[in-house]
Amino acid sequence: MELFWFIPTHGDGRYLGTSEGARAVSYGYCKQIAQAADELGYSGVLLPTGKSCEDAWVVASSLVPVTEKLKFLVALRPGLMTPTIAARMSATLDRFSNGRLLINVVAGGDPVELAGDGLFLDHDERYRLTDEFLDIWRKELKGGEVSYAGDYLRVEGGEVLYPTVQQPYPPLYFGGSSEAAMEVAANHVDVYLTWGEPPDQVEQKISRMRALAAEKGRTLRFGIRLHVIVRPTEEEAWQAASELISHLDEATIASAQHIFARMDSEGQKRMSRLHKGDPSNLVISPNLWAGIGLVRGGAGTALVGSPDNVAARMKEYAELGIETFILSGYPHLEEAYRTAELLFPRLPLRLDKAEGARAFISPFGEMIANNRIPGRPQEEEAGAREVSTS
Repeated sequence: MELFWFIPTHGDGRYLGTSEGARAVSYGYCKQIAQAADELGYSGVLLPTGKSCEDAWVVASSLVPVTEKLKFLVALRPGLMTPTIAARMSATLDRFSNGRLLINVVAGGDPVELAGDGLFLDHDERYRLTDEFLDIWRKELKGGEVSYAGDYLRVEGGEVLYPTVQQPYPPLYFGGSSEAAMEVAANHVDVYLTWGEPPDQVEQKISRMRALAAEKGRTLRFGIRLHVIVRPTEEEAWQAASELISHLDEATIASAQHIFARMDSEGQKRMSRLHKGDPSNLVISPNLWAGIGLVRGGAGTALVGSPDNVAARMKEYAELGIETFILSGYPHLEEAYRTAELLFPRLPLRLDKAEGARAFISPFGEMIANNRIPGRPQEEEAGAREVSTS
C-alpha cells in the first residue's frame, strides 16, 4: 500500500464554502505542504488541474527542487496540448526531477470550462482524441520518429530527443467511469483511479477494468482518491466532519449542484448520486461520508473515523485490489501530519527505510525531564546506558 497527499492549488481552509478560516494558497504554503509530505513519507502528491487551479506543471517544477523523494502526479490534458509538446514536457520534468514525475491523464468533464479553453468536442469524442493522444505520446517517448494520422490528431515526424529517466515513460494514471473512458484506460494506462465510492461499487469497477485490460493482453494497478478525517475517537472524527460543512447553506449547496449538473463526467454524476445534494443523507457506507461533494467537484467523499476504523476501511479497499490511496484533508498542512501520525502505524505501507528517515511506526517526541525517551520503559533505558558506558 502506498499513500499520496494533495497540493490544494485551488484553495484551502478549515471550512468548506466560506472565506472564514480560509488561507491563501501561495507558493510558500504549497512548499510547506510538499516538504511536509516528503518528510513524513508520503510516496507522492497529486496536483489538481483546471480553471480553478494554479498551473500544475509550473507548480510541480517549482516544488521539485525543494523536495527530495516526493513524486508529483501532474495532468496531461489531451485537446489542450499537443502530444509531442506534452511528451517533451514529460521527458524534461522526469529528467530534471530524477524520475519523480507521474502522469495523470485528464480528458475534462465540464463542457463550459473546456469551451473557455478552446475545446468543443463532446464526451465520447474527447476520449477518442485521448486514445490517439496517448498512442502518439507513448510511441514518441519510446524513441524514434512518429508519424500519425487519426480522426483528431495528425503528426509528421514527431520526436523526443531526450529520454526519460523512467522507462519507457513515466507511469500513466487515469480515472474515468464511462465506457469510453474505460476503453482508453484498458488500452494505455498503468494505474486506473476511482473516486471514493462504496466498496461494492469499487469492486465492480475493478472487475470491469481487469476484464477489459485482459482482453488487450494487459494488466492494471488500481488507486483511489479520497479525503480523510481521522481523529483519536469516532466521536471527534464525526464532529470534525460536521464542522467542516458547518458554514454551508442551502443556496450554496444548490448553486454548486447546479454547476455539477451541467458536467458530462460520468464520475461526477456518480459522486452526485451518492448524496443527491441532501445534507441529511451523507453517510453512504461504513465510515464513508459524502459531505465534501455537496460543494466540491471531483472527489467528494471522505473516510471518517478513528484510526483503527479508517485503517480497517482502507484495508477493505486494498483487499479489492487498491494499491495507491491519494488522500487529502482540510487544512492540508495540518492534516498531512495528523494522517501520518494516526494512520501510518496501522497500515502496511511502503515507507523509506533509509537511515535517518522519519518513522511514525515508533515516534520519538520530546524528551521527558531532559533525560527519558517517551514510550521507552525506564528499565530498558537504564540497560542501554549501562551497555553504552561499559
